[in-house]
Amino acid sequence: MSNVWTLAKRELNAYFASPIAYIVMAMFALIFGYFFYAATASFMSQSLRAAMSQGGAPPMNLNDYIIRPLLGNASVIILFLMPMITMRLFAEEKRSGTIELLLTSPVTDLEIILGKWLATLLLYAGLLAVSLLNIANLFLYGKPDWRALAVGYLGLILMGGAFLSLGTFLSSTTKNQIIAAVLTFGAFLMLWVMEWITFFSFGPVAQALAYLSITSHFESFSKGVIELKDVVYYCSFIFLGLFLTSRSMESLRWRS
Repeated sequence: MSNVWTLAKRELNAYFASPIAYIVMAMFALIFGYFFYAATASFMSQSLRAAMSQGGAPPMNLNDYIIRPLLGNASVIILFLMPMITMRLFAEEKRSGTIELLLTSPVTDLEIILGKWLATLLLYAGLLAVSLLNIANLFLYGKPDWRALAVGYLGLILMGGAFLSLGTFLSSTTKNQIIAAVLTFGAFLMLWVMEWITFFSFGPVAQALAYLSITSHFESFSKGVIELKDVVYYCSFIFLGLFLTSRSMESLRWRS
């Protein structure tokens, strides 16, 4: 594990030595902050109208009207920003020629892959931590259900880990960061829209494709519910992405 952690720190230093980490974090904070403001403003407006209506109305739930939509919007932001995190992992190593040094160093392929993936996961966790600064305001002025919030963020971490594992694999297939980013975004987008097929088809193929949609498995987490099938899906996706990366690295060793 020491080698994995050393490689993870190396990658994190590389992220913060370049503008990538700062740009991604700033964009995420800006977009998420806008969504938070919009959701809060809408909640306040609806609460005021409900209070002024005849006979009143039951209190509006903060989790249903603010937190759940915010978590759904966060999953969309991730779709666009995640390729910027994973595109350089192996592509930059190949372009600069340091991949040969890495492959001949006294570390295994698994340690290299886990180290790089862990670095991206820690950077992604930093993005989510930034979003918690907005969520904290809800606890100052209201009483949202923290358990449902924790489950929602667990879902975001699992979904992000799955996205990152796939992005790690796609970065290992090319030495051009732009190509890696485009491939990753295209793959993410396909995995996001797969469930749309159920809008016009209900056959077994459509159901299978809908099940493969990576964002559809986030629905239960956003509601504060942990479904075993969704946890298994994300863990299996992470394993598959890292496994494909290991096969890609074996191919690279064989060619070199």
